[in-house]
Amino acid sequence: MSDKIKRGTEGENLAADFLTQKGYTILERNFRHKKSEIDLIVSRDKWLIFVEVKLRSSTAFGYPEEFVDYQKKKMIFQGALHYMYEKNWQGNVRYDIVAINMVYGKPEIHHLEDAFY
Repeated sequence: MSDKIKRGTEGENLAADFLTQKGYTILERNFRHKKSEIDLIVSRDKWLIFVEVKLRSSTAFGYPEEFVDYQKKKMIFQGALHYMYEKNWQGNVRYDIVAINMVYGKPEIHHLEDAFY
């Protein structure tokens, strides 16, 4: 397994644990549809939430959430539309980012609710 995949999995595990502790239910991990990948799909209080997880070991080039660009958002949105159609979801939807900075080996986690769309 490559270092990039290991770090991605580490970030997703940290985010999933963080969200679970906040009362979210994990529905899917690494949901894929065509070219789209959604890191986490969670629910809470009748909301369906699509979560992009970004982990960085340094903020020298910017904060993790700054790396969710227009193209990435577009791909998440396309995957989310497919998921909602597949599940016949008729309720509320939100797109969040969980940004994780590793500071001296310890994670600083920031949950940005309703981050886009």
